[in-house]
Amino acid sequence: MNTPADDLRINAIRFLAVDAVQQANSGHPGLPLGAAAAAFALWTRHLRFNPADTAWFDRDRFVLSAGHGSALLYALLHLTGYDLTLDDLKAFRQLGSRTPGHPEYHHTKGVEVTTGPLGQGFANAVGMAIAEAHLAAIYNRDQTIVDHHTYVLAGDGDLMEGVASEAASLAGHLQLGKLIVLYDDNKVSLAAATDVTFTEDVRERFEAYGWSTLEVGPESSNDVEALDRAIAQAKADTLRPTLIAIRTTIGYGSPEAGTYKTHGEPLGKNMEATRKALHWDYPPFTIPDEPAAFFKETGAKGAGLQAEWNARYDAWKAANPELAAQFERARDGKLPADLPWPTFTEENGSVATRDAGGTVMNAIAAALPELLGGSADLDPSTKTYLKGQGDLQPGNYAGRNIHYGVREHGMAAASNGIAIHGGLLPFSATFFNFLDYLKPALRLAALNQIREIFVFTHDSVFLGEDGPTHQPIEQLAMLRATPNVIDLRPADALETLEAWTYAIQPKTGPSVIVLTRQKVPFLGARDAAVTRGAYVLHEPDGGVDLILIATGSEVHLAVDAAKLLAAKGTKARVVSMPSWKLFDAQDDAYRASVLPADVKARMSIEAGATIGWHKYVGDRGIAYGLDHFGTSAPAPAIAQEYGFTPEHIADVAAGLLANV
Repeated sequence: MNTPADDLRINAIRFLAVDAVQQANSGHPGLPLGAAAAAFALWTRHLRFNPADTAWFDRDRFVLSAGHGSALLYALLHLTGYDLTLDDLKAFRQLGSRTPGHPEYHHTKGVEVTTGPLGQGFANAVGMAIAEAHLAAIYNRDQTIVDHHTYVLAGDGDLMEGVASEAASLAGHLQLGKLIVLYDDNKVSLAAATDVTFTEDVRERFEAYGWSTLEVGPESSNDVEALDRAIAQAKADTLRPTLIAIRTTIGYGSPEAGTYKTHGEPLGKNMEATRKALHWDYPPFTIPDEPAAFFKETGAKGAGLQAEWNARYDAWKAANPELAAQFERARDGKLPADLPWPTFTEENGSVATRDAGGTVMNAIAAALPELLGGSADLDPSTKTYLKGQGDLQPGNYAGRNIHYGVREHGMAAASNGIAIHGGLLPFSATFFNFLDYLKPALRLAALNQIREIFVFTHDSVFLGEDGPTHQPIEQLAMLRATPNVIDLRPADALETLEAWTYAIQPKTGPSVIVLTRQKVPFLGARDAAVTRGAYVLHEPDGGVDLILIATGSEVHLAVDAAKLLAAKGTKARVVSMPSWKLFDAQDDAYRASVLPADVKARMSIEAGATIGWHKYVGDRGIAYGLDHFGTSAPAPAIAQEYGFTPEHIADVAAGLLANV
């Protein structure tokens, strides 16, 4: 099997990882012990990376989807020369360390994506492979500048989660031949052996998805040559993604190897026995000279690989100067100097905001080639299809419309991977109520502070006859409670334009644009200060008696209610508040100018949950909304039933003013 030198090197990985877990008295030693040989074969014989430049564009991507095994990744990063010290490993899982319990993007150099919630990393990697295929189709000419693989280390838990199944099905359809998954097939989960719940033939399932599958049996799961051959065979199949099922032994070398007891607890009393079984006669955190030199040399090879690529890139750039300028601008997250934004007026602006959103996207698409994405089989309804930009399909990876199918969770997680890969600005779209299907991926987009756009249409009970199963109530509140997510619910076509203008900006944090199914009136030419979160849309003459604050399709109701109140002598200011987060980020003076403290009579109007609105309306104000589910009926009937008419809003506001 292995040479003594390779065994020593693999054990160096194993014991750096388990020593870190032991020192923290917290973590998962089982995966590093069992999967170290597979990781060693990949990192030292196949993975193209340069520790000196973690942003090298054409590096291979390695995703540890089984993020609980983070100590394995940290050991590899340290050994191969990334900016991760031995002291960092000794501080594993401690406050402020660069070695948190699960790998975090932006936090640790060499970590490609935040993983931990199982299945997410797998789906992110599908997005990365989509990005590689698309960029290669767009930019490769006589010289190839985009040509890399995406590798995943995944466990049983990843493959049990539905998000991985959604993403795997999509990857098989798209024939993503540069996606290779090393499946840590150890037959053990956190609580028991997998045979209590997970007895399917995983290889046959993936073959049904359109994947190539290979197997490395238990007798070869620590054999570097066998693992090397399997990875090489996977790379040779360029027309299908590949799953390599490696029958590892969780906690390899431990007295409790092969059992769930080694999954998520330090080795403790079994540490010395494990050292003895694997012939590791070194104190904790000790790396023998030969493995240290070998791994250092392995990492140093990356500089040469990148130098070769740099020379090829220079030749490509000289031959394709305009294409190179586009590539570098998109890679660096910058926008073109000018974009052909559409103009909305009284004549063309009274439309559903989903239609306005589609108009905006298509107006800028040709000038913003990095914009790509798709919806969960809902393009005709979400209006997010990029006309004339082609469909991303096998044989046409240059297409910019991705047909995700009815796979909301996989769509959002893959979109995260596209964004993190670099060089692209992805969007994904579905009905707002189905945010619930993709929330874990959106949460990770927020945690990663990824520049991407989520488009949610059919934003309220006013979508009508489809009824409460499709009518969002609590989703806006959930979005607003999620850190780093910018919520944007525009009131008309002009605010929709401004929302898109904001969302594409080079910045961190995902943006969410929430749009109507039904038509809404154009609210007039104006400075629609969406980027400030809220602004005064209508100001009465001669002072302000009360303030009506509304979002989205309810803003025009507030305007009409203000007119009814004015006819009765009540002066109502109307504030459009498309984004809580952006408004809260403004300075005190601006916020006070929009919502002055001396006007106590305030009423918010939104066809959704009222939680949180008292921050803006105060203790004396009214948060008018829906704290119950909707019903199946035409939108006008729903508006009458739930009191979302100008007349009823004016009556409620008048009652408020009388009691303040």
